[in-house]
Amino acid sequence: MSKYVIFLMSDPKGGDEATGRLFNGLALAADAKAAGDEVELVFAAAGTRWPAELEKVGHPAGELYQSLREHVAGASCGCAEVFGASQEVESCGLPLLADQTLAGTSGLAGIRRHAEAGSRVFIF
Repeated sequence: MSKYVIFLMSDPKGGDEATGRLFNGLALAADAKAAGDEVELVFAAAGTRWPAELEKVGHPAGELYQSLREHVAGASCGCAEVFGASQEVESCGLPLLADQTLAGTSGLAGIRRHAEAGSRVFIF
């Protein structure tokens, strides 16, 4: 069994390319989940705007997202602040992650620690 940590960083304001990245990240998570692997999803950078979009009725990736909701670790705190998504992230019931200290921020969702722990890290 492997552990997959998938960072979703594309900006929902980025059009088809960004939506494609989101779908591919969620598809990888669904595939790993089906194979019995451990899966963790993290929203970071402009991707912190995705949770609010995915909660909207009728979003094309909404059903897939909901099927993986239990695997969402949260959203990067500092990123959500920079991209104006903190309130939306919290209203979606997701925690703001700040396990990496970075001067000038309230902390970020760290990537390196996952790689150091032997997880397979993917960024979409």
